[in-house]
Amino acid sequence: MAAATGVAVASNYYAQPLLPVIGRSLHLSAGTAGLIVTVAQVGYALGLFFLLPLGDLLERRGLIVALSVASAGALVVLGLAPDATVLLAAAFAVGTLTVLAQILVPFAASLAGEEERGRVVGMVMSGLLLGILLARTVAGLLAGLGSWRLVYLVAAGAMVVQAGVLRWRLPRSQETAGPRYPRLLASVPALLRQEPVLLLRSVYGLLSFGTFSVFWTSMAFLLSRHYGYSPTVIGLFGLAGAAGAGAATLAGRFSDRGWSRRSTGISALLQVVSWGALWAGARSIGWLVVGIVVLDVGVQGLHITNQGEIYRLRPEARSRLTAAYMIVYFVGGATGSALSAWTSGQYGWDGVCLVGAGFAVAALFVWLLAPARISTFVQTTGAGGS
Repeated sequence: MAAATGVAVASNYYAQPLLPVIGRSLHLSAGTAGLIVTVAQVGYALGLFFLLPLGDLLERRGLIVALSVASAGALVVLGLAPDATVLLAAAFAVGTLTVLAQILVPFAASLAGEEERGRVVGMVMSGLLLGILLARTVAGLLAGLGSWRLVYLVAAGAMVVQAGVLRWRLPRSQETAGPRYPRLLASVPALLRQEPVLLLRSVYGLLSFGTFSVFWTSMAFLLSRHYGYSPTVIGLFGLAGAAGAGAATLAGRFSDRGWSRRSTGISALLQVVSWGALWAGARSIGWLVVGIVVLDVGVQGLHITNQGEIYRLRPEARSRLTAAYMIVYFVGGATGSALSAWTSGQYGWDGVCLVGAGFAVAALFVWLLAPARISTFVQTTGAGGS
């Protein structure tokens, strides 16, 4: 399940080191090329709202396999896109369909015992996070062997293989008599109103993924224009981020022990500190690598802590809890990507760093100023530290 989440979510991130070459191939401006990432994240957010809640209604294995096959088809269209219109439409479809990664996470949480749920979620999420980060490395290597189109055609083949493996290896989930689809969708935003911990964790997620997306959307342009690196070399920088994937399992263990507030504060602080190193990265590759590692440890640690907390709230609604959280999370990512693409074109790397640091500082302030009633709510419900 960890491997499957990584393969699925990687489809949304292959484009990041390829943006300069895709732009040259299809004669796109830097701002238009950057929209590939933005529309994929918007599609993902919509998939989270319209598709992810089905995990509380339909048999999950069949749903996951169907989404895998559909995602493979969208990747083929993306890889063969002749112009910007088809490219962006296919990127939107890929983003929408790869929500299957988030169906696997609550599925794993449901299979785990209460005392190990944080660790299990952390393990599966480490696969998802590695998929996000290593997607850039794989994309760069494949583009070096052929072209950016080869990346998406190979990804489509991987999704077909994954569909077969998941059909063979996943257990069937037990269907429950939940609400009908319209009421199911209506319950997603209602959960944000009803669960203060979910709302707070969603705000953390929005700001955290916002700062993450600000960096990774513009990183390829910095390395291509300032340092003259090829897509293959740019993709290797994903390995630096992957070095922080161990933070996922560690954060899951902290959640199991009730140390989530401590983990949240440390993760938010790391995100703030990372932008000092990333700003210096315009003059030193060494500082850039340090900044990538610190940023990814902070983002991954906070994300896993968030999910560990929300899965304690309503066991019968884990897919919808995930949907509510992840919709807000990817709104932050799409906003960060759009701001990063625009700021990079207007103000360069210094502007990108200022925007990214703004997201990170906001997350730290939320942690410092979180309402006392949230902590009271958590203590009375036994949901863990907020």
